[in-house]
Amino acid sequence: EETVTALYEGSHKTVTFPSGIGAIAAATITFLQHGDHVLFSDSVYGPTRKRVGKNLLERAGVEITYYDPLIGGDIADLIQPNTKMIYMESPGSHTFEVQDVPAITAVARDRGILTVIDNTWSSAYFCNPFALGVDIVLEAGTKYLCGHSDAMLGTVTVSTEEQFQALKGMQNTLGSRSGPDEAFLALRGIRTLSVRMERHQINALKVAEWLDARPEVERVLYPALPSDPGHELWKRDHTGACGLFGVMLDKKFSKPAMCAMVDGLDLFGIGASWGGFESLAIPIAPAGSRTATPWPHENQMVRLHIGLEDPDDLIEDLEDGFGRLNAA
Repeated sequence: EETVTALYEGSHKTVTFPSGIGAIAAATITFLQHGDHVLFSDSVYGPTRKRVGKNLLERAGVEITYYDPLIGGDIADLIQPNTKMIYMESPGSHTFEVQDVPAITAVARDRGILTVIDNTWSSAYFCNPFALGVDIVLEAGTKYLCGHSDAMLGTVTVSTEEQFQALKGMQNTLGSRSGPDEAFLALRGIRTLSVRMERHQINALKVAEWLDARPEVERVLYPALPSDPGHELWKRDHTGACGLFGVMLDKKFSKPAMCAMVDGLDLFGIGASWGGFESLAIPIAPAGSRTATPWPHENQMVRLHIGLEDPDDLIEDLEDGFGRLNAA
């Protein structure tokens, strides 16, 4: 916990949990109660919406409003007298919109509203949300902190002793603690966090640029690309980009064709829990998880996590995949 706190300049203390979703649940239920109102970004991680939002908070009588992730300072229009928290994720883990975090935190701070952000995409290495005005920062340490796909961990880092005591009390209430083996594996991962994140970025950028030039691809959703709509905000608030991005195929391709492409990949595993050393691919359908801002695209999409393999080998594997896509 002390090591994670040290990664975030300006933070106070960290509490660890057995998983990322456990950290999200604790970071919300600690500071929300029956009758409160919370604003959630419409681009949040799917289980945040379903497991924490629907199964936990709404059942406890907490009102949730989902907001356009590009809303910026206009989030002031959604604040109610009982609004107690604004929950962000930037970039979103499926559609990769970059939020104007300082604009949102400025609105919240003026009104005494707590701000929370899921910083798993950047990790502490590429973004320090405390410097952007955020009160509480969480990560699915399962991903880049551990880094080897062999441990599950969630971290919640707070900015005040009062927040720490409240969160620690909820951890004790839930009996939700990370184990010693997971803590050891996270410490092991943190030792190589810098070299791994730099390599993820180099590899991902090379693969993303190659994909962006392919005729089969309508768009690559990766804030590190100058063509991405969120590039300027990303460049302002982050010092780098991880290995995760989305690929929107040309609308002429069907779901079976996309599946043929993904199923035959050799170096990419099919999986959702990214952040390890290996590359992953998984079909995504963002339209089904949006309520505030309808996803306007019907194109087939694949989310890629670019690992630490040789990027030329990954490109060759994807090129073979495009052969299957076109043949189907």
